[in-house]
Amino acid sequence: MGKNNGFTIIELVLVVVTLTILASIAIPNFLKAKAKTEQREAIANLQLIAAEEKIYYTEYADYLDCSCSTSADCAGATGCNNLLKLMLNTQNWTYGVVASGSAGSRLATITSTAKNGSCVYNLTSTDFNTKSFSTSSGCIN
Repeated sequence: MGKNNGFTIIELVLVVVTLTILASIAIPNFLKAKAKTEQREAIANLQLIAAEEKIYYTEYADYLDCSCSTSADCAGATGCNNLLKLMLNTQNWTYGVVASGSAGSRLATITSTAKNGSCVYNLTSTDFNTKSFSTSSGCIN
């Protein structure tokens, strides 16, 4: 009998089963970490928009309505990137600012919505300084 230098089928099956178990643990954790990172992006952008709106309010005593759902929309005439001089990325989130109320007492609400619709963040002008925002049930905390 010659010397056998190969792997047995049992050894190969054990390796595949082990890799499958490791992947079943790692992939969900990776996806959750990715979602958390994307949500941190939305929170950071909300705070950035709020800071720019505060500056605009200081200069003009008013808040500025703007929208940002696509790159073209952001850079357009009513886009947040154009009007507030920002560089928002719209790959994962859409952003919008709606100002309401009468002159001198207007309020602004900034909304950030996930492109897949699972998470929504809202920040109102009364909470700009505290950075206290509301979230929908689909957001990971």
